[in-house]
Amino acid sequence: MDEINLFAKTNFRGQEKTFGIKTHDRRQHMYVIGKTGVGKTALLKNMALQDIEAGRGIGIVDPHGEFVEEVLEKIPSHRINDVVYFNPADAEYPVGFNILQAPDPKYKHLVASDLMGVFTKIWANVWSARMEYILNNCVLALLDTPGATLLGILRILVDKDYRQKVVDNVRDPVVRAFWVNEYASWRDQFRNEAIAPIQNKVGQFLSTYLIRNIVGQSKSTINIPEIMNTNKILLVNVSKGRVGEDNSALLGAMLITKIQLAAMERVRIPEEERKDFYLYVDEFQNFATESFAGILSEARKYRLNLIIAHQYVGQLVTETTTKVRDAVFGNVGTLITFRIGAADAEFLEKEFTPEFVIQDLVNLENYNIYLRLMIDGVTSRPFSATTLPPTAIGKITGQRDKIIKTSRERHANSREEVEAKIAKWSGMVPKEEKRFAKSEEGKRRPPLARHKTICWACGQETDVSFKPDGRRPIYCQKCLEKLRKGQEVPLRFKQITERSVNEPERSELKELGIEFGGDSGSRTSDEDKTKKPGVAVEEKKREPSPAISLKDALKKEPVPFRRKRKEVNLKDLRKTIEEAINKKE
Repeated sequence: MDEINLFAKTNFRGQEKTFGIKTHDRRQHMYVIGKTGVGKTALLKNMALQDIEAGRGIGIVDPHGEFVEEVLEKIPSHRINDVVYFNPADAEYPVGFNILQAPDPKYKHLVASDLMGVFTKIWANVWSARMEYILNNCVLALLDTPGATLLGILRILVDKDYRQKVVDNVRDPVVRAFWVNEYASWRDQFRNEAIAPIQNKVGQFLSTYLIRNIVGQSKSTINIPEIMNTNKILLVNVSKGRVGEDNSALLGAMLITKIQLAAMERVRIPEEERKDFYLYVDEFQNFATESFAGILSEARKYRLNLIIAHQYVGQLVTETTTKVRDAVFGNVGTLITFRIGAADAEFLEKEFTPEFVIQDLVNLENYNIYLRLMIDGVTSRPFSATTLPPTAIGKITGQRDKIIKTSRERHANSREEVEAKIAKWSGMVPKEEKRFAKSEEGKRRPPLARHKTICWACGQETDVSFKPDGRRPIYCQKCLEKLRKGQEVPLRFKQITERSVNEPERSELKELGIEFGGDSGSRTSDEDKTKKPGVAVEEKKREPSPAISLKDALKKEPVPFRRKRKEVNLKDLRKTIEEAINKKE
């Protein structure tokens, strides 16, 4: 026997009767339309709470957040562990959702097609054939790469090494040919112009850390097929006010696409064993892509039952197509209308005539409806009813915080962990340096030799890992710490270090018979005699030049820097030439 979900009451033969819709009839989908504030969300909430109480599997996609939050307050205790709460605004515990993680390779083309449909709808004002061509090849290439996410779209366009890594995994010869033969041959200027719109739109979507931390996780933490097959509760709070209008629409549409693909996987399950999953979509025009039309026409056989609501018919029509509108009115079994505008009343009059006309549709009071109800597979004649009060179903349980905490523990990761993985993937974090250097044979190299010398600042003996050359300053550990703190450290023992470095070289040359004389910079022999080996001698400070004024400095003769030319005695030269000529004669 079919279970009945109650949602309204009507006056039948002088008696007020509460009625609802059977499970079998719900598989034909329900469509709710009405102006804002007339009671659409209250109707959906009452139905959803009954499904939750009955232990059924449901999903709610809410672009405002209020619907989901009110349902959270009334989740009964026995269903707390079934809740999967997806809230992109929860920055500290992002849920992982990777649309490119295809469950079955044969559905990869569907993922790409549906994802392109989402992009086409959201970015319709800037969409072009070239943008679609490049973006489609990006998605198809990434679908063949294990662990790839939407973050790879921007990287594959500009990072040559990453692009090569992805192309190596591509199995489709057409996609591979695009990257190897076509994209690689484009001139830089043309390539930059071609990919600029993609970088702009995809970059805006991924630049928000809230979104990046969700779609940038290589492994999804929410298992959509499991949620549908085990009667779980999926609550999606894509509030526009928290994540932005475009981000809300993109995330919501991608989640609905994922749900559609999960439903299609049920083809391997016998039809009588498939469990009904009820998907509530409020303000569904935000997510109504052309693939959504496919759900309406095909989801029934996979037991994916839709309950969709929005405000007016014009939201389903674009400049180029009426496909979604036609799919809605061509497939839904139960049609419910609250108060609507004159244009919609004119369009819907043919659905409710002769019982109700345009004037009736535009003058309905809040929480009053006209509907055509699916009863045992047959659509009824139109009749009027009043929806159940918003507080009629369920009680506030006070379990909201506990539900969110439980869902975080099971279906989310910490922000620090996610951002660290994304940074590592993007190459922003350098690879960890090896603690020990290794030779080609894999053995540890011997430790570097230490050289004993004297600190140029304090004269204390120290050792360094390089051979002193007399030019590079040498400091002990204490003086080095002073330098790092910004303190002044005078080099008072530089000369003795220079002498100790140069002496071995001179002794080696002396053995070869080469000797050096004293230079102007060396000390006198008398001074050297007073030096004791191994004892640091303080260098004499150089007396500063007396200060003079600029006027006095200008009176001084300039210092000549050019070498004087050697004067040639022309008389001697002539005499030498004449003598040479006379000898020849």
